[in-house]
Amino acid sequence: MRVATDIGGTFTDLVYVDDDGKFGVAKAHTTPSQFEKGVMDVIDKSGITPQAIDMFIHGSTVVINALTERKGVKVGLITTKGARDVLEIARGNRPDLYNFRYQKPKPFVERYLRMEIDERLNYKGEVLTPLHEGQLSGILAFFKQEQVDAIAVCYLHSYINPAHEMKTVSLIKQLWPEVAVTASHEITKEWREYERTNTTVLNSYVKPIAGSYIDKLKTNLEHHGVQGGTYIMQSNGGATTFEGAKQTPIHMVESGPVAGIYGAAILGQLLRENNIIAFDIGGTTAKCSLITNSEVKVTTDYYIEKTENTAGYPVKVPVVDIVEIGNGGGSIAWIDSTGSLKVGPQSAGAVPGPVAYGQGGEEPTTTDANLVAGRLSKNNFDYDVDLDKVKQAIEEKVSSHYDLTVEEGAMGIIDIANSNMLNALKLISIRKGYDPQEFTMIAFGGGGSMHAAALADELGVKKIIIPVASAVFSAWGMLMTDLRHDYIKTHINPLKDLDIPAINQEWDVMTHEAINRFIEEGIKKEQMVFSRFVDMRYVGQEHTVKVPVPTLTWSEEMIEDIIAHFHQLHEQNYTFKLPDAQTEIVNLHLTGFGKVEKPVLQPLSSQGKSLHDALKEHRPVYFKEEGWVSTAVYDREQLEPGMNVTGPAIVEERSASTIIYANQSLEIDQYGNIVIYTGVE
Repeated sequence: MRVATDIGGTFTDLVYVDDDGKFGVAKAHTTPSQFEKGVMDVIDKSGITPQAIDMFIHGSTVVINALTERKGVKVGLITTKGARDVLEIARGNRPDLYNFRYQKPKPFVERYLRMEIDERLNYKGEVLTPLHEGQLSGILAFFKQEQVDAIAVCYLHSYINPAHEMKTVSLIKQLWPEVAVTASHEITKEWREYERTNTTVLNSYVKPIAGSYIDKLKTNLEHHGVQGGTYIMQSNGGATTFEGAKQTPIHMVESGPVAGIYGAAILGQLLRENNIIAFDIGGTTAKCSLITNSEVKVTTDYYIEKTENTAGYPVKVPVVDIVEIGNGGGSIAWIDSTGSLKVGPQSAGAVPGPVAYGQGGEEPTTTDANLVAGRLSKNNFDYDVDLDKVKQAIEEKVSSHYDLTVEEGAMGIIDIANSNMLNALKLISIRKGYDPQEFTMIAFGGGGSMHAAALADELGVKKIIIPVASAVFSAWGMLMTDLRHDYIKTHINPLKDLDIPAINQEWDVMTHEAINRFIEEGIKKEQMVFSRFVDMRYVGQEHTVKVPVPTLTWSEEMIEDIIAHFHQLHEQNYTFKLPDAQTEIVNLHLTGFGKVEKPVLQPLSSQGKSLHDALKEHRPVYFKEEGWVSTAVYDREQLEPGMNVTGPAIVEERSASTIIYANQSLEIDQYGNIVIYTGVE
């Protein structure tokens, strides 16, 4: 069987599928002090036989946690003479424009640990100053004295010619084989000195942490009897081997969240829905991404900790284009200094969790509010819920401040959480020139089905799909992934008078590199598929547009088609095009897929049940305009294909609840997915 596990802020999810196409799911609480323990717990809880696992795929938050919590290792940076302060200089664009006390983010490497070495290449990759190898021993002696755990090497223009970086790494491994080392060309061959340097530093910062975690996980899996192939989800929507992930762990920065986005694209193709808003609400965060024409957008302009007031830190590796906010089931409701109600980004997490868990949590959360408003049943929690204590927390921390009833306070928390999520959904759709009415929302995660109907109604989305096992859908997405590697190289050339043989040679080199990598991972040539893109712009512009191009040998005739496609995409992205302006290529981008056999979803057969068989109860549910309304509650496991339900109603399943409103209806499709029609005209 194939097994996928996904570590979230609150829960660790598992999905498996056997050779007969039978799916199974399990959930266990995340164990922050030892993440691998949560993985073993959920395997045990699932009841599967570890020896039957022939492919294990894992999504982890270990890298993003180490970065955001500053729990990486001590890093030393070696760079070209004169470029020591590139991390300090960063970029001049200041997000908080009128704040004259604004400070740039603090670099992950302090200045005294940023060392210069004599070497220099020009922008063509030609050697101006040879590498002064003799200086390296002194630098390493200083790093040893300062108890540095990892080294980052980033030289100017090494994305064109990595010879000096390669020599430096070779010497470091000879002189100090124990230290973790990363060279920038191993991570990215794109230009942008600051972004490239920062990404290299961050990879070194987490490399020993990630390596230790992956080794512990592998050891635990082996002790459990797992003998199959082990893979880790990458931020680009594909998987790589455990060993590959240890070398470049920065590719795992959004390891878990992107799997759900990719899974949404796969499900959309199956259901013939090509335009998707993928919406994932977990215990700690809400994530969303736009999928157009079944294409998951991948970008290298990714940042961690970027907000409207802070510039954040660039990570120049391919990442699925997602917007993520600190709003999930465990997000804490609080009142700021001006008396405004806020929800998140602070989270109660797995420990102590919401007040409803009874594990010591005292701050009301979104989950607590949904429980008080009747959207959740206390019978579906893993803990004995003290409902009076939950109500008391909302009363004391929220309702009393505004002279509201407990249920009005709970509804206020839900409204604020929905408002935060709606803003994120607008960022990926309306503000990028897309009409939400042309998209179907696929909502998943523990809270996705709870909030989707209200958000879709306000956003103007006509249809929502709640997948089978929606609470563990990100793990399901991992089961559907192929191995994937992206190769991006800066190659600035005008399209006019383009050196076509040189371009074809670059494509051949990148393709050969990808083929060798896949062969090392056990992928056969007939399983390999490649896609090509070019990042293009008008001459004189700063930013680019990614243009798909054929995977054929380039010719003169092809160039005109590429330019025409660029004009079209530029107009779509920026509302204008310049047909008479000169165009140029900035980057070549090759994506290689190592195709693996995937489970096939089978249509469900009807057992002849009636809708009444699925009815669990009628219970009062609080709605903002109507107040308490007696609402039908259905058991999702008893609903069969073709069944229809009109709102208001709730559909409960293990670890998730779907709510639909009075103007909405739902039906069960042939695969068991819930399809909600919002009533939007």
